[in-house]
Amino acid sequence: MSLTLIIVILTSLISYNCFQDRGRFANLLHSPYQEKRSKQYYRWLTSGFLHGSMGHLLINMFVLFMFGEFTEYRFLDIFGEIKGRIFFLLLYLLTIIFANIPTYLMHKDNPHFSSVGASGGVSGLVFVFILFYPWEMLYLFFVIPCPAIIAGILYLVYSSWAAKNGTDRIDHVAHFGGAVFGFLFTIMLKPEIFEHFLSALVNTAPF
Repeated sequence: MSLTLIIVILTSLISYNCFQDRGRFANLLHSPYQEKRSKQYYRWLTSGFLHGSMGHLLINMFVLFMFGEFTEYRFLDIFGEIKGRIFFLLLYLLTIIFANIPTYLMHKDNPHFSSVGASGGVSGLVFVFILFYPWEMLYLFFVIPCPAIIAGILYLVYSSWAAKNGTDRIDHVAHFGGAVFGFLFTIMLKPEIFEHFLSALVNTAPF
């Protein structure tokens, strides 16, 4: 069984349990105000295993499975069986944590802000895919074909705009932070991957 599938199962079980137990949900979600005052920094990680609704959970787990399986097997090819799994697990968990740090800094004095979801970690996995295959076609909204590198740029632009101007309750800052961290962390593990990325951008560009 892949680590990706284990993460999907574990996240689904924890999320479902917290749908039923709102007290536990409140104790595990990302709440910068509580984290600062009670030093509950574990929430930076645990919030990535919670979801606000079944729809939120299903979408995140679908994307996590699709891009997580790809990233995990690429890591196994590059780093070997043991290191590959360790690095993949570090990638996912650290991306969740680092995706939450910017909103902690922004909202640590705001008692009304909170967030949950694996989206920060999932964004990191999507950008690792872009790192390896920048011109591969992705489907926006599962319908519109778009090269991965273009979709990634649009995603970052939108996340940045929505973080400043959006009125929804989505943590767009975490999406942006997770995407950037996942991309950079993978390059840090093996800098040659960035050289491959640049080569793929130029040599396989569709023009």
